[in-house]
Amino acid sequence: MRVYLPSTLPALAAAMATGEIATGPHPGFAVTPALREWYEEGREEELEYAAMAEAARASLRLLGADPTIPRRRVVVAVEVDDKAVALPPGGELSDRGSVQLTGSVPVAKVVSAHVDDVIAESDVAAAVAALPTADEGDEDAQFTVDGAEGHELMWYATQELPDLVSDFTSR
Repeated sequence: MRVYLPSTLPALAAAMATGEIATGPHPGFAVTPALREWYEEGREEELEYAAMAEAARASLRLLGADPTIPRRRVVVAVEVDDKAVALPPGGELSDRGSVQLTGSVPVAKVVSAHVDDVIAESDVAAAVAALPTADEGDEDAQFTVDGAEGHELMWYATQELPDLVSDFTSR
């Protein structure tokens, strides 16, 4: 099963250094029955994009927890056995793709990473600041969050991740 894990550049660098991308239980996003039901007519590719978008939104929350890290959303796609994934009990409707990884996930299970370009940093920073207000229903704040989500995440193959991490850690 493909699972999308919200992350940050420092967390990705640490994972590459330790060889472990996640330890269970760890939240992620995938094509779940609830997501399939919501997007009744969606093709598999569209459903996976929706799950990745939820992970990117969760990455904003991780960025909000640490004001010192680069304002670039990171989503790590991993391929794990279906048995390593559980649906969380009583998940929120806004997180139709929510799952929990139940065990450790080695870096070898990573199939790609998706990261904001540097040019998105100011929009991502504004979205991080606006997210709590957007969660309360403020439409202007939601517009700001949507501005960050308008940036497509850049795709990195597994063999490119050491260079991505090296570029980040050398700054």
